[in-house]
Amino acid sequence: MKLKYFIPAFIALFGVVLSSCSDEDTMTLLKEIQVSRSYVPINLDGGEATIDIAATDSWSFEEADIPEWLTISPMNGGAGETKIKFSAPAANNGRNADLKIKCAGRTQNIKVIQGLPVVQNATCAEVIEGPESKTYRVTGAVTRIANTEYGNWYLDDGTGEIYIYGTLDKNGKAGKNNSIAAWGIEVGDVITVEGPKTVYNGVVELVDVKVVKIVKSLLKIDGYDPEDATIPKEGGDVEVNLTCKGNGVSVEIPENAKNWLAISNITAGSNPTVTFHANANAGGDRSAEVIFKTSNGSQESVVTATIHQIGSIVAVNCLEFLEADEGDTQYRITAVIQEVKNTTYGNVYLRDWTDEPVYVYGIGAKGEFQNLGLKEGDIVTLVGKRGSYNGSPQMTGAQYESHISVTDISIADFLTKPDSEDVYYRLTGQITDVDNPTYGNLTLSDDDADVYVYGCYPGWGATGDNRKNWLETAGIEIEDNLTIIGYKKTYNGKIELCGGIYFSHSKPAQ
Repeated sequence: MKLKYFIPAFIALFGVVLSSCSDEDTMTLLKEIQVSRSYVPINLDGGEATIDIAATDSWSFEEADIPEWLTISPMNGGAGETKIKFSAPAANNGRNADLKIKCAGRTQNIKVIQGLPVVQNATCAEVIEGPESKTYRVTGAVTRIANTEYGNWYLDDGTGEIYIYGTLDKNGKAGKNNSIAAWGIEVGDVITVEGPKTVYNGVVELVDVKVVKIVKSLLKIDGYDPEDATIPKEGGDVEVNLTCKGNGVSVEIPENAKNWLAISNITAGSNPTVTFHANANAGGDRSAEVIFKTSNGSQESVVTATIHQIGSIVAVNCLEFLEADEGDTQYRITAVIQEVKNTTYGNVYLRDWTDEPVYVYGIGAKGEFQNLGLKEGDIVTLVGKRGSYNGSPQMTGAQYESHISVTDISIADFLTKPDSEDVYYRLTGQITDVDNPTYGNLTLSDDDADVYVYGCYPGWGATGDNRKNWLETAGIEIEDNLTIIGYKKTYNGKIELCGGIYFSHSKPAQ
């Protein structure tokens, strides 16, 4: 078979694309592996294309280069002639992939092109509602910079906000390129960018954007006093220092913050200072995003700042925490560690008498969980914020306050321990008798001993009527296997496990 490296019809159809790629250096004429063409076109509506290869040795594609939208068959082969099929589903916009085939220590480059990219001018709202993979051009203000090395920041045009995940530098390079500094991007600048849309964990993003135009802001925040822009719960002031190249500064406080935050002073000039005042805070943590505006007659610039005020810590049970609003309020929960999901970061599930587990996304800094010696079954007190992930509630920024270490022990060993209401144990056994179903007084037995459980309650924190009828509610019966937490006490010469905190149960093996 005589192999060809160019197909005239393809070049005629995609000449613009090919001429822009400077592909004389990607077209490799190798003795070890030869291809019928190194440019592979696929229709934008989806389809497939094939090429023929002839190799002198075994060969394979570099899997890391293959995007999710492209299917290649086969991915590898041996010496001789092979037909390779490339297929892709319909796309909203043009896309391409640069592939490599390795053979006998040499590399053959293949470029797959599906359609031609078309840039659509759009608002943030149109990007948010539009399809993924499409390339958009958007103009908006920089509201926050998340990562300076990779160029991650937020763009807002008044119709919505999108996340810019990666900014190409002036040489078109992506990745860890310090593009924020290279372009001189600052909060408040109005920037026009273009890039493809994706959605990650519910966040709409434009990825590795090209900077088209930057209009420098007339306003810049130079700093805060105090530096973290936080007012203590007793009340006080925060100063925001600005540089203004416009005709004065106007300030807006959101309606929902006007009952606790006010402007107490604004100085004049090109370096104005705006002072905010808040009275004492009897509630939880709170914050407000204030807006600064200026204009020079032909251009308006807007920057924002977030003012925080520390509040009291609100003690809640697990159910109350799950039903709370997301925000900066700090909540205190005391509950049993029901399950440990990650020991490095301290991701755990907490459970109390409400029987509504709370997922904690990390306790303290990396490694702190292990240093504290926390484990499944321990009773822990944490303080953190109500957040969420993919719509599921979770505690974020959790800080450790205290814990009661719970020791796993056999019933026989439990019976030998001294009485103490401050030392907790976790026991597992079979229920052999129920003396009081209302409060869960029962006998728990294993192969070596039995113990009287004075109360099996739904979980930590149960009081009054909340302690009643847990056996019936949970479907716990005689002969079930029960794991319970409690302390040792002797009453009228009878050893008891008291303050019983339900942990888990299972039906007997059939």
